[in-house]
Amino acid sequence: MDIRTAPRVLALTLSLLAGSAFANEALVIQTDFGLKDGAVSAMKGVAFGVDRTLPLYDLTHEIPAYNIWEASYRLYQTINYWPKGTVFVSVVDPGVGTARHSVVLKTKSGHYIVSPDNGTLTLVAEHFGIEAVRQIDEKLNRLKGSEKSYTFHGRDVYAYTGARLASGTISYEQVGPLLPAEVVTIPYQPALAEADGTLKGTIPILDVQYGNVWTNIDETLLAKAGINKGDQACFKISEGDVQKYEGKAPYVSSFGDVPEGQPLIYLNSLLQVSVALNMDSFAAKHQVQSGANWHVSLKKC
Repeated sequence: MDIRTAPRVLALTLSLLAGSAFANEALVIQTDFGLKDGAVSAMKGVAFGVDRTLPLYDLTHEIPAYNIWEASYRLYQTINYWPKGTVFVSVVDPGVGTARHSVVLKTKSGHYIVSPDNGTLTLVAEHFGIEAVRQIDEKLNRLKGSEKSYTFHGRDVYAYTGARLASGTISYEQVGPLLPAEVVTIPYQPALAEADGTLKGTIPILDVQYGNVWTNIDETLLAKAGINKGDQACFKISEGDVQKYEGKAPYVSSFGDVPEGQPLIYLNSLLQVSVALNMDSFAAKHQVQSGANWHVSLKKC
């Protein structure tokens, strides 16, 4: 090579590589597999086998085993902060190998979620809307040589299809046949305000690292109930019909606004009402869990 043309060839090569990487969308993976074995690594290996330049990230692999509801919530918690075009692969699949559909949901926000249609898409569909749903055609979008495997669709179907879609190897239309714009949903009680100012909702999730209790009651309902910063709110927590806790706490901006060990009510990062103990775990201390069967009510004291 002529030394005079080398810089231009190098610049062109780097430009092409940068353009190729830029053309890829991010692939974000969520599972209930944990990291104790090679399952997650196998999924990533399949994705890189499709395209080694693929930007690949983890959402979480610590969803409790088989907990479809929590998988649904973690997607809802996360998707809004990723660019349009991002592809999510979510594998919490107690029905693997059964007749449930394997789908790719395109939201009205322009995100794609590759998942079993088993309830995982409940909150995504509700909050971001359904642009389209396509069933994965496994004759075209399945890892070659995996046809006899029935228990690891996360690797053989979802990671493979997600990587092909994120890399541009296939278009959304090539995922498979179009389905009705609907998904399997998990029933739950939406937050509401009663006539007497009582707010009622569920505990969809815990802030698992710190034991804070997140509800689905948003700041709009809090204002509707006339609860302002500095006010005391009385609240109850129950599992089904069994009351687990009754108490009161001030509505404040952050944890340090109350003494260590004391309860508080605050808005979490999704601007929803949450209950905590400063420097302690409310959930552990009062044996509170989460899910559609866990309820909370509160009103101004």
